[in-house]
Amino acid sequence: MDKQELGAFLRSRRERVRPEEAGLPSGPRRRTPGLRREEVAVLAHISTEYYVRLEQGRAPRPSGEVLAGIAGALRLTEAESDHLHVLAGTAPSRTGRHRRDVRPSILALLERLPQTAAFVTSAAFEVLAWNDLAAALMEDFAALAPPERNLARRAFLEPAPGGTPLYGVSDATQFRGHVVAELRSTLARYPSDPAVTALVADLRAGSPEFARLWARHDVQAEPMLRKTFRHPVVGEITVDCDALTLTDRDQHLVLYSAPPGSRDAEALALLSVLGAGAADEPIPSVAVFAGAPRRESSVVSGTVRSFGGTT
Repeated sequence: MDKQELGAFLRSRRERVRPEEAGLPSGPRRRTPGLRREEVAVLAHISTEYYVRLEQGRAPRPSGEVLAGIAGALRLTEAESDHLHVLAGTAPSRTGRHRRDVRPSILALLERLPQTAAFVTSAAFEVLAWNDLAAALMEDFAALAPPERNLARRAFLEPAPGGTPLYGVSDATQFRGHVVAELRSTLARYPSDPAVTALVADLRAGSPEFARLWARHDVQAEPMLRKTFRHPVVGEITVDCDALTLTDRDQHLVLYSAPPGSRDAEALALLSVLGAGAADEPIPSVAVFAGAPRRESSVVSGTVRSFGGTT
């Protein structure tokens, strides 16, 4: 049970609930945003003293029934309710460290996706494995030191050349919010993992934006269904985004694809031929597809790279 984090999370959620949302009069004399502590206690059918102690980090572990009452009173989403149980120590716990080794079947799957940019991330946003098209679309991960393959660090601590957003993506701000929300949940699941705690500490110290978002205690990230990359060779590429959870290792398989026959699909096909070093040698004409001679669209056999370690 992480008493301090639990208390901070409860305060942040309580301050976001408007009294009228809970069926209470708002009134002109309220001095605090959201609900009062005693109002939450009444709605959750617990004593005010116990709820106050929970927010102050002084209460013993609450039962599942108490947590359910609090979740209802604070109008928590399913993801927020799950996070509440993790913080209270009533959810199934994981091993001390998150896993970095990628299942062999997933590595084989990456290789069989020639028209899709695919990569695997750990619970701490480390890029563990990728195929050639992912390297061509984003960057050559094999040329980076392991700490530089962390997408959270890339998003907050390592600005791209020329001040452009991360990989030129159209939703850089949304992605940063997604990173913070996911890392909040990751830290709750792995509170003793030195890699996770060090990452969060570095981000809070090195990025005012991360620190500001972290203070919001958000744990439910908005899904990102489409993304536009501004690539230095082929220009803008809009892709569909799918992130599949690999539950056995708490990892994600991320897939970027485009509808067959679309300009974006042709751009991906061209990148698969040019390879990971494409961005180093810009080709002025390849960004214009209309009326241009069509290149051979068959995709060369790719190579899957994996630098995942053991647990």
